[in-house]
Amino acid sequence: MSGTLNKVMLIGHLGDDIKIHHFEGGGSIGRFPLATNENYTNKNTGEKITNTEWHNVVVRNKAAEICEKYLSKGDKIYIEGRIKTRKWKAEDGADRYSTEINVNEFTFLNTKKDSTKLSSPGIDQSSNFDTRLGEPDDLPT
Repeated sequence: MSGTLNKVMLIGHLGDDIKIHHFEGGGSIGRFPLATNENYTNKNTGEKITNTEWHNVVVRNKAAEICEKYLSKGDKIYIEGRIKTRKWKAEDGADRYSTEINVNEFTFLNTKKDSTKLSSPGIDQSSNFDTRLGEPDDLPT
C-alpha cells in the first residue's frame, strides 16, 4: 500500500468552553480541550485507575459557530478529524509545537445547554459539518 492515512476518531468531554476567533474575511476558528479517559484495574492492588488524555481540538467556520452555540464545558462529543502539528515562535524566540485535532465531522452526544434547541429545524445533532477552510497553514494565528 503506497498511500497514507491521517484520521482520528474521539469521544470525550469538553474541558472548557469553546474559544472562538472571527477573521476579517468572515471565517472563524474555534478551539477547545477534549478529555478522553482510559479506565482499568491494577491487577496487583485491585485499585481502579483512570488515565486522562487531553486533546487540542480545532473547528472552523459554521461548525465553530454551532459548537460555540450549543456546547459548553463538560459536554460529550464525538469528533472525526486529522492530526496536525503547528510550529510557532515563543516570545523568547524558541520554537514551540502544538499538536491539534482538526475536525471535519462531529456529533453532539449530550449537552448541558437547552437541548430543545438541538432538535429545532435546521440543526440536526447527528449531522456532520464540513469545517474545512483550506489548509490550517493558511489561517492566521
